[in-house]
Amino acid sequence: MKNKRQLKILNLIKNEVISTQEDLVRRLKEEGIQVTQATVSRDIKKLGLIKVPDEEGNYRYALANQKSTAENKYWLKKMFNNLVADIDFSDNIILLKTVKGTAGGLGEALDNTEWENIIGSVAGDDTLLLIIKPSDKTEEIFGELKKLMA
Repeated sequence: MKNKRQLKILNLIKNEVISTQEDLVRRLKEEGIQVTQATVSRDIKKLGLIKVPDEEGNYRYALANQKSTAENKYWLKKMFNNLVADIDFSDNIILLKTVKGTAGGLGEALDNTEWENIIGSVAGDDTLLLIIKPSDKTEEIFGELKKLMA
């Protein structure tokens, strides 16, 4: 539940202006996730969220892009262990089957890593497609992703 909640937080702050912890608690409850302000506070710290100015001079939560490679790998490994049920590949596409409702958040997390040779992702509810370029790197990236599940 914690990882699903944190993925929902990432999706919310990417797609909406979330200015306060109270806004985040309210939106999570609207999404069917019961949470306290104290839990949201811990999630914000764990996810490394920061407040940045928006176009109107107000502040909103955003991902800090300064996370180290070690932190990103730790977080991805944790997400893969908890969310990915199966993984396969063909040509220049890697397919990940995830826990229902988590493919978008996982895709966003992978997109944010700016992983070399993953040029983008397409997410459904429980399926994530990663597009690899050049295609001869697909098997190598597939192997690295498989290691995240171990």
